[in-house]
Amino acid sequence: MASEKNVIVSNDGMWGLVWFLATVGAAVYFVQQSTGFWDGALGILKALVWPAIVMYKVLQTLQL
Repeated sequence: MASEKNVIVSNDGMWGLVWFLATVGAAVYFVQQSTGFWDGALGILKALVWPAIVMYKVLQTLQL
């Protein structure tokens, strides 16, 4: 009796890499701007959230 194997193929292409590099770049930027530990920690949190903020502002500008 042969076992069945499920194969999952992800076709994200380069977008995963682009998203990762943008997040790391934003984290580096925000941490460089910080003056203390908690500012740096907040900078890392901002780097994780900035795409949602950008999308909100774009949709708000387009009035969709």
